[in-house]
Amino acid sequence: MQIPLQITFRGIPPSEAVEAKIREKVSKLDKFHSHIMACRVAVEAEHQRHHQGNQYHIRIDITTPRKELVISREHHDKQAYEDVYVAIRDAFNAAIRQLEDYARIQRGQVKTHDLESTGTITRLLPEKDHGFIAARDGREIYFHRNSVAGSGFDSLKVDDEIRYIEESDDLGPQASIVYP
Repeated sequence: MQIPLQITFRGIPPSEAVEAKIREKVSKLDKFHSHIMACRVAVEAEHQRHHQGNQYHIRIDITTPRKELVISREHHDKQAYEDVYVAIRDAFNAAIRQLEDYARIQRGQVKTHDLESTGTITRLLPEKDHGFIAARDGREIYFHRNSVAGSGFDSLKVDDEIRYIEESDDLGPQASIVYP
């Protein structure tokens, strides 16, 4: 499938190498969801003062027949995204996770009650890019900054009521998507 792609550069001149890397990443997306209608990628550089280099913000908008997914990778730790290729890699990894979750929901492989899990934010560790949710059954569920939909991780506060989709990995339960 040929995915219509739009790439925008803001604050930096267009780069053929960066554009080629984005095209390579986009070409792999339909392995995770077969009905992608369009993809828009914005690469933005925020200029820093003095000795620090540019920090990059990547935003990916993926349009499917029933939903638009927005993935936004911002620089939340001091040097993580001074390399545009690291920012692109992490943004597309997050996009793949969201596409996989969305495809599972569409196929009915996620139970409805899983979509409606609710809990309360008990701890936020912004310096480590994660937090914890108190589930209704008393368990503690880990979530990462990248899992937060909507207005994002920085808008969350302790004691906020949230909805989340839970999955398990080798380290225990975690929220793959958190809805403030």
